[in-house]
Amino acid sequence: MKEPLPQLTRRVLTDGGLETDLLFNRGIDLPWFAAVALLGSEEGRTALETYYRPYLELARRLGTGFILESATWRASPDWAIPLGLHQSELDRLNVAAVELMHRLRAEFTSDTLEIVISGCVGPRGDGYDPGRVMGITEAAHYHGYQARVLALAGVDMLSALTMTNVNEATGIALAAAEASLPVAVSFTVETDGRLPTGDSLMDAVAAVDEATGGYPSYFMVNCAHPDHFASVLSEAAWTQRIRGVRANASRCSHKELDAMTELDAGDPAELGQLYRTLLERHPQITVLGGCCGTDLRHVTAVAEACVHLPSPL
Repeated sequence: MKEPLPQLTRRVLTDGGLETDLLFNRGIDLPWFAAVALLGSEEGRTALETYYRPYLELARRLGTGFILESATWRASPDWAIPLGLHQSELDRLNVAAVELMHRLRAEFTSDTLEIVISGCVGPRGDGYDPGRVMGITEAAHYHGYQARVLALAGVDMLSALTMTNVNEATGIALAAAEASLPVAVSFTVETDGRLPTGDSLMDAVAAVDEATGGYPSYFMVNCAHPDHFASVLSEAAWTQRIRGVRANASRCSHKELDAMTELDAGDPAELGQLYRTLLERHPQITVLGGCCGTDLRHVTAVAEACVHLPSPL
């Protein structure tokens, strides 16, 4: 698949909070929160297929497109050692994750269901805490490795999810450009609507665009509740670059979520209505999914509330 990506001209769905759903709702152990480890066994691959299929069936029922996000959020080079793997073994798991996406696409694609395979790239460190912020060149070099593995495996695009800082997001965008892949850059924000580094969402988007010549196909917000960022999405021109939302189910802060031993699943119906209100103000948002604490119930509520809203695209 080549650009233009379908989500640039129509609304599409993606999945919910893969890791939290598997861990809290299905009782599947995820060392280091790394779903990619499941690709190492037949049982794990079956669990992932079982997870993805109902989302594809939802998209088929509602007549939307779908972005199949690979289970590779925590599968960049630094995670090999904590997971007890050699780098070559982690590479094979990255490839296996994409192969699963291809099998599902072959099964579900139709004239009315267009499916995009996205290689998911997560932060080098924690998804809530920026920790040591890399320079742009270092970030591009670091993430370039996984980008190349995913490109060779046959993804249509990359999605950089839960980006906590501008430099890392910029580095991934440059790595995507080097791999000749479209990329979506998704920032996470705190309860005040700012990145964990304190940067505003507006400034972060502008900085990545300036440093990369506007290379990202679009930007997103994920791993935050709509109440945390809706107010910072003004009517200004920069918000046209925000084309996707994968919100948390919970209104809790990242610090509170990190300390939880039970899942806060929020209210799926309420979340659907919050998305609808957001899209009524920002009809350019085309990618709809969920993040921590969300599952099929939440994405179904969001989809049913939003997919048929008018879009100016």
